[in-house]
Amino acid sequence: MRLATSLLWLVWTRAVRRPVDSFAIFAAFAASLVIIVNAIALQSGVHPAASAVNPPASPVAAGAVRPKPAEPPPLRAAEVPRAQAVAARANDPIGQLISMSSRVMRVQRVLTAYGYGQIKPSGVLDQPTSTAIERFEREHKLPVTGKISDRLVSELSAMIGHPLD
Repeated sequence: MRLATSLLWLVWTRAVRRPVDSFAIFAAFAASLVIIVNAIALQSGVHPAASAVNPPASPVAAGAVRPKPAEPPPLRAAEVPRAQAVAARANDPIGQLISMSSRVMRVQRVLTAYGYGQIKPSGVLDQPTSTAIERFEREHKLPVTGKISDRLVSELSAMIGHPLD
């Protein structure tokens, strides 16, 4: 009993001298305890990594016939997975933004390469890009809009000799 008391007194005096370290040790111990209690007592179901228990012998190893897995019923149109429904959607504003951004970037590169201005290919239809588009439209006798249109892209494609896409 006297040894336990002196050991507790020694631990207490060291904890009082360095309270931050003592708190850190206590917090680490408490976190470890919570993880262990959670793993042992609070998880329901079969634990897949039970190292102390041998797995039961499978019936296939003993020569038994393996049962055929049940096949899921066919999906109706309303039950099509969401990923397929989203991919098939034509009105996708995010997809349009992404494709528009890459289209703007390709137009900016072509206009810069062919001397219609020093445009930074950012994918944003900014003032220098609009000015370069207007200059290109004037020189090629197109309606001057300063915006990217299908006609502008086809004229640029004809000028460079291959599609922008």
